Amino acid sequence: MKKRYLSSALTALLTVSLLGAPLAYQADARPGQGSSMGSRGSRTWSAPPATRTTPYSASPMDRSITPRTDPMPNSGFGAQAPYRQGMGMQGMRPRHPFLTGLAGGLLGAGLFGLLSGHGFFGGIGSFFSLIGLMLQIMLVVWVVMWLVRRFSKNRTTGGAGTNGFNLSQGSTGSFAPSGAAAAQSSTLPIVASDYQAFQQTLLDIQNAWNQQNITAMQQMATLEMVSYFNQQLSALAAQGARNVVSNVHFIQGDLAEAWRENGMDYATVAMRYSLIDLTTNATGQVIEGSSTDPVTVTELWTFTRPSRGGRWLLSAIQQASGS
Repeated sequence: MKKRYLSSALTALLTVSLLGAPLAYQADARPGQGSSMGSRGSRTWSAPPATRTTPYSASPMDRSITPRTDPMPNSGFGAQAPYRQGMGMQGMRPRHPFLTGLAGGLLGAGLFGLLSGHGFFGGIGSFFSLIGLMLQIMLVVWVVMWLVRRFSKNRTTGGAGTNGFNLSQGSTGSFAPSGAAAAQSSTLPIVASDYQAFQQTLLDIQNAWNQQNITAMQQMATLEMVSYFNQQLSALAAQGARNVVSNVHFIQGDLAEAWRENGMDYATVAMRYSLIDLTTNATGQVIEGSSTDPVTVTELWTFTRPSRGGRWLLSAIQQASGS
């Protein structure tokens, strides 16, 4: 009798645990589960440049097989050459040595004229000497402002050029070059067919994830990324849960950077897309997400392929900060 009672209690407890939601589920259960993981070659631990789709920095990697190296002490994640200047940087520009010396010389001459009585109008009297000094200061200010505008204009026009690659309007669908980021990526040209491959891989991986098809993912991602996907799917299954993604719609994207190293090509692209992202328990009950309300996701996906040619494979996913 006691044994039968214990068996019934355990059965009831198991039923309740299957029907109820587990204590902790991943809120973002899509591929990658809202984390940053994978490898970007030598740039794994450097933040990708900002783009129109991701105007802020990217989250650093949570998982990677690439050892973390810090060639510059205290550089931290995201240490790289400046690719964008905000308003705060404008007031911190280094002074031009020629303009600084000219202004100092003219102003010093005016002060000397006042003290010695031989200023611009020094021979007329101290009153006119003061007026002369003021006129000299005004002249100095006017000359400096004119030179600053002239030098600034020359620097601005001198730095103008192409964006590293040129695409005809609409040739890449919702992908577009991203100004300064594209200019830094001129070492590896990215063409319309590459953008189409990036977008198609995004959709294919979501579909393979939804079907829990690890074999299909091996044709779309590096072994490192496939291992992460497999671990995430296994963790969900261990909880008696399953993630379902559907209605994936690509919204927009642009290039962050593209480069070549050690016989491999890399391209990091910012992508914004929407999808239905929900998690069900063993009985099909929705325990996370919504079957009707899509969520919008902004991520940076890095793709790699041999430089001699081949299919682009997903090698990293990073979450966009501030999205």
